[in-house]
Amino acid sequence: MSPVVAVIAPGMMGAAVGKRLVDNGVKVLTSLDGRSGETAARAKAAGMAAVSDETIAASDFFLSILPPGDALALVARFAPALQASNAKPVYVDCNAINPATVERVAAALAPTGCPFVDAGIIGSPPKPGDAGPRFYASGPAAARFASLRRYGLDIRVLNGALSAASALKMSYAGITKGTQAIGAAMMLAATRAGSADALFKELQGSQKEMLAWLQRALASMPPKAYRWVAEMHEIAGFVGDDPTASELYQGAAHFYERIAEDFEGGKKDVAALEEFLNKNSPAR
Repeated sequence: MSPVVAVIAPGMMGAAVGKRLVDNGVKVLTSLDGRSGETAARAKAAGMAAVSDETIAASDFFLSILPPGDALALVARFAPALQASNAKPVYVDCNAINPATVERVAAALAPTGCPFVDAGIIGSPPKPGDAGPRFYASGPAAARFASLRRYGLDIRVLNGALSAASALKMSYAGITKGTQAIGAAMMLAATRAGSADALFKELQGSQKEMLAWLQRALASMPPKAYRWVAEMHEIAGFVGDDPTASELYQGAAHFYERIAEDFEGGKKDVAALEEFLNKNSPAR
C-alpha cells in the first residue's frame, strides 16, 4: 500500500517533487491557504490534492519545501494539528537552512511527537526522463524517509549528526551560489567600467569551462534571486565561526537582494547581465 505524502508548498521544486511521487502511485496532499492562483494551478497540474491542515497531519510523510526563511514558521503553523493527530507523520525539512536552524526546527517539532528528518536537496526540480535532484537525509528517522526511493525520489542517507544533510547543503550551495554571486558581480562591474568585451574574450580563452558553467547557471538566476537571499544568510550563519567568511555570504545575500529588486523593477542589471552572457550567441 503506497504512502500518503504531504508536500508544503507547491512551488517550483515542491510541485515537481509532488508530480514525481504522483506519477509513481503516491497520493500527494498540499495546502493552498494564502497561495496564489498560479500556485494553485501548478499544484493541480501536478496532481496534488489541496486539503485541510488536519488532513495533512494524518499523512505518512510531511515534506517541508519552502524558501529557507519560512521553515520555522511552517512548523509553528502545523504544530497544533500534528500534536492532535494520531498519525505522527515523518516530518522532513528539505529547506536550505544551517545546522543551528535545523536544531530550532527539530525543537519546535518535538512536542508534536513526529519523527524528524533533516534533508538537503541538491539539483534541479525533477522532470520527465531524469533521476531528479538528490535528497540527502540525516537523523534517526532518515531510513524511514528513504523508503520513498521506491516512488521515484533519489534519497541518500548520511551518517553523523542530525543536521549532517544541511551541513552538506550549506557547503555545496556556498560554493555554487556563492560563485554565481561573484561571477555576476564582476560581469556587471566590467560592464559599468566598459571592459565587458575584453573580460568575455579572456574568459572564453582561459576559463572556457567556468564561462560555460556561469552562462548556464546565471541565465536562470534572476527570477530565483529572491529565494537565495535567506539562503545566503543561512550560509553566513553556517560559517559563523569564521567572521570573514560570514561577511562574504552576508555580502552575497545583499547582492541577491539587489538583483531580486532589479528583476521586479527596471531590470537594468538583469538586462546587462543577460547581454554579457549572450555575447557569443549566433544573433550577435
